[in-house]
Amino acid sequence: MNYIRNIGAYFIMLAWVFRKPKKISIFWKMFMQEVQYIGINSIPLVALMSTFIGAVISLQTASNMDNPLLPAYTVGYITQSSIILEFSPTIISLILAGKVGSNIASEIGTMRITEQIDALEIMGVNSLNYLVFPKVIAAIIYFPVLVIFSMFLGMFGGFMALVISDLQSPETYILGLRSWFDVYNIYYALTKTVAFGFIIVTISSFYGYYVKGGSLDVGKASTKSVVVSSVVILIFNFVITKLMLL
Repeated sequence: MNYIRNIGAYFIMLAWVFRKPKKISIFWKMFMQEVQYIGINSIPLVALMSTFIGAVISLQTASNMDNPLLPAYTVGYITQSSIILEFSPTIISLILAGKVGSNIASEIGTMRITEQIDALEIMGVNSLNYLVFPKVIAAIIYFPVLVIFSMFLGMFGGFMALVISDLQSPETYILGLRSWFDVYNIYYALTKTVAFGFIIVTISSFYGYYVKGGSLDVGKASTKSVVVSSVVILIFNFVITKLMLL
């Protein structure tokens, strides 16, 4: 019963979030701040994870290439398809759910228990539109940028791992990256990323906005937002894959 009530409250929250901002200048200022927090501050983590996991994927693929019937460039092809189809859009989104989602839930939850949100509402401000809408737009725009960056670094990490370990020549690996490349896979990955960014921001904002109690409850809401966001991402990953690839 609580889950049904939460889902209803979530959609009511979205109805208040997606209103036209009263002052575009204030929205733009908040948006640029969220670009910094959500997009730019996440670059080091995305870069580190993408480079090393791309390296691991290529090394594991190369170590299991025992069948002489498979061409050597298969390593590059598998690395490319794994990173584009699943690793960059899904795994990076799950990582960002932990970093970005927990920060959003904690920030809004702290504003709730310190009565800053109540003060905004007393002044006649649509607090959900003011606080959440810029975050949603920033995530929808910059999550795909982070994922494209992740794709590039993942494949570059695989390249460096194979060349340094002398398991494959650069030409063979690049041939594998280019083999059977389908632009539609990029569209599929970015569509998932936009959906995942929306899920992370709105669910985290929901748990932060409706938190009750003190600082301990803010921590619990932050943890719950990450768990619920991750579960919903996995469900929508299956749904979007079914609709777009099968």
